[in-house]
Amino acid sequence: MNRQVKILLVDHKDESLVALEAVLRPLQQQLFKARSGQEAMKLMLRHDFAVVLLDVLMPGVDGMDGFETATHIKRFDQARDVPIIFLTGTEPGSGAAFRGYAVGAVDYITKPFDPWVVRSKVAVFAELFRKSAVLREQTVLLGDLVQNDVAHSRNARVLCGFSERLGAVEARLGELAGSCAGDEALREAIRDMAELVAGMQAAFDTVRL
Repeated sequence: MNRQVKILLVDHKDESLVALEAVLRPLQQQLFKARSGQEAMKLMLRHDFAVVLLDVLMPGVDGMDGFETATHIKRFDQARDVPIIFLTGTEPGSGAAFRGYAVGAVDYITKPFDPWVVRSKVAVFAELFRKSAVLREQTVLLGDLVQNDVAHSRNARVLCGFSERLGAVEARLGELAGSCAGDEALREAIRDMAELVAGMQAAFDTVRL
């Protein structure tokens, strides 16, 4: 459950990327950097990211700002569900936040930002990504058990361990939901994951009967 996840930082300014690295380094995850929209999209095609931090005002050599980059990212099947957090120096009343949510961002943080807030939000998405990966692995395991029809006693032992892992994931999701009060975007993501866990638990109970 402590496996590292990949996080993409996109900004045309080197000093901004260095600052983000310093903020997120305590999370001990794999940090990737892109200085343009094109560079970000190439990385999205090669890696499975848990979250993307994307600068809005990014007049790079390819002419793509943050909104255009996010729009292109969301067109990739493998990146459609990757959460995007916009970081910008634009004034809150400029309408940029509305546009950011319209192109699929899950959050919008105005610079200068509180390092603790950014780190906390990224940490939650990183943990949700890990939980999702574990659930996918357990789904494959459950399918193998059903298809192979192994001995009942062995099934019982494996499924019992599976039940315990599902319970641990469900409990941790409850803790995360409680720690995200006031952040509806994160709470919604956690609720979606909790529904997935509940569905898997129902399928698991059916197999055990």
